[in-house]
Amino acid sequence: MAEVVVTATRNAKAVDKIPGAVTVVSQRELEMQYLLADDPSAALATYVPGYSPSRQKISSSGESLRGRTPLILLDGIPQSNPLRAGMREGYFADTAIIERIEVINGASAIQGMGATGGIINYITKTPRQEGTGVALHARAATGFRHDNLDWKTGLSVSHKSGAFDMLAYASVQRRGMAYDGTGRLVGIDALQGDTLDAGGHDVFIKIGRNFGDQRLQLTVNRFNFRGELDYRAVPADFARGTPTSSIPGRPPGNPARNAVHTSSLDYRHASLLDGVLTAQLFSQDFMALYGASNTITFQDARLAPPGMLFDQSEINADKHGAKITWVHPDLLLPGLEWTLGIDHLRDRSGQRMALTNRTWVPTLDFTSTAPFLQLEYDVGPVTVRAGVRRESASLQVDAYTTLWSYGGVQVRGGKRSFDKAVKNIGAVWRFAPAWTAFLSSSEGFGLPDVGVVLRGVNRPGQSVDTLFELQPVITRNQEIGINWRGARGSAGASFYDSRSKLGTVMRINAEGFGVLDRVPTTVRGWEVSAEVRPASTLSLFGTYARTIGKTAATAGAPMDLALGARAQGPDKLVLGAGWRPLPRTQLRLQATHLADRDINVGRTAGTINLEEHFRGYTLADLAMTWDTSLGRFGVGIDNLTDRQYVGYYSQSVFLKDPLTYFAGRGRTYSASYTRNF
Repeated sequence: MAEVVVTATRNAKAVDKIPGAVTVVSQRELEMQYLLADDPSAALATYVPGYSPSRQKISSSGESLRGRTPLILLDGIPQSNPLRAGMREGYFADTAIIERIEVINGASAIQGMGATGGIINYITKTPRQEGTGVALHARAATGFRHDNLDWKTGLSVSHKSGAFDMLAYASVQRRGMAYDGTGRLVGIDALQGDTLDAGGHDVFIKIGRNFGDQRLQLTVNRFNFRGELDYRAVPADFARGTPTSSIPGRPPGNPARNAVHTSSLDYRHASLLDGVLTAQLFSQDFMALYGASNTITFQDARLAPPGMLFDQSEINADKHGAKITWVHPDLLLPGLEWTLGIDHLRDRSGQRMALTNRTWVPTLDFTSTAPFLQLEYDVGPVTVRAGVRRESASLQVDAYTTLWSYGGVQVRGGKRSFDKAVKNIGAVWRFAPAWTAFLSSSEGFGLPDVGVVLRGVNRPGQSVDTLFELQPVITRNQEIGINWRGARGSAGASFYDSRSKLGTVMRINAEGFGVLDRVPTTVRGWEVSAEVRPASTLSLFGTYARTIGKTAATAGAPMDLALGARAQGPDKLVLGAGWRPLPRTQLRLQATHLADRDINVGRTAGTINLEEHFRGYTLADLAMTWDTSLGRFGVGIDNLTDRQYVGYYSQSVFLKDPLTYFAGRGRTYSASYTRNF
């Protein structure tokens, strides 16, 4: 089997030298999955065992990796917004520009703040062949119902001539409505935003030039996605078991949208002082506008009678930073590899009420500088890795006043400083041909959702300097596993234990306010994955993940509560087969089963009811591609059996909102076409 190399560890490293569970989703696998559903989180849910089910929405609320928050990267550039996690970070680029996805499971600090559940690094495409190529990409999906057509078309131009290479891509898309298994319109999420009744465009360019052992590369991506306000939600009827639906009509306010602009300048020197130097300057400007609502949170009796004020919030997060890494093998000792580096990040985030220009979350000015050292030592069949990263950060917040619904409390500004050394150590043992075993212990550094903490202050006399809820989240992950990679397939199994003494749990009270509790959290679980190729034209694959999250009602209370759907997914089984019935043809059949989950029966945290119930379901999909002299054609069927179901998150949460009790998509047919000129 060909060696698999990942870069999310800050230097290119073969997976059999990484002490941990690693998943690499190839371009071919992504093409098959995006043919079925052009949804980044659906691909993760299919290929990454510990990733929770996709919401099938632009919002990723309730999506997690091993019961914790992953750090999302695009070519190493942070896309996550940990200071004000609006759960809209999953839509930041067109899926057509992605070459592969690297997933490092478990807490990690190697890429910076926020990876308490792991790292998800999307790697963009780079020209590999000499010459100039032009490619047309088109995809359409429908259930053959009214206003039920999704379409996307894109054009890419690639060029490689000796030391110079360039890739440019532009696309436009429009998404119609979806229907569930009973033929009813799926409910549109007017508040959080939706992928239904929406459209967008993306422009991407990557230019690189090699200068002997050196390379300079510029990457720019401009992604925009917005709703069209042609439909409004119809509340669910819980007595009749009818989920939220939609009807034509314009909801209030302006269209919800995402605008994400990412840029980077990368430099690499392959022989600097006998080592490899990589440096990156980056910026990411993120804007998410949410839908309008007259929710109780937005009310202000000074502006309108209670219940009459419609408003919508907007998150802005601007990041600028630099990453420098130097890798030197055999430094001081044969077999000892040194990785040294330093990262710097400036993140300014905030959330305002777009229609009334009120402040919901004041500007959060976060600065971090983090030097790090990683050592790797090969001793025969054993590789030992250990390292430390010093997170030195500060958070500056000016004085502000909370919204009227929180009491209009004046909060004094201030500055918080954080200084923490996070460590990792692990070993990989190649104990037999094609077999490896690993053991690891790693830490991740994060902050609670600072925006939620600050906007929820409801007692006078508070100051940013003294809020206990702003203490950092340190997650420690212990893991053991075994892997096999042979000529006829691969397999792996791992068990992990992840703990945070001062974790975060979001709970929704009876008034609909989100309450962020600082309580211990523990997530244990095990995962298995396998792919077997009994013949050159046939592959069988499967994954299983069991996740067991625990927390406490309050600090100091027993750890006897299960983590809810906001934090972790249900047990998940994925089975499938790939078959090449004819040359240049690929057929894929897959099924995903989510297990029932009944937790915290009769339990509360104060006045908040924590009971959750979920009835599991099984979904099957079919996809096929074939290459011809005229191009590559693809057809797919998502939800092959037209199963009627309500999504995991909508089913599970105790306080069910009749406007967000969403059914999943029914049977949907898709077709794609790619032509290279």
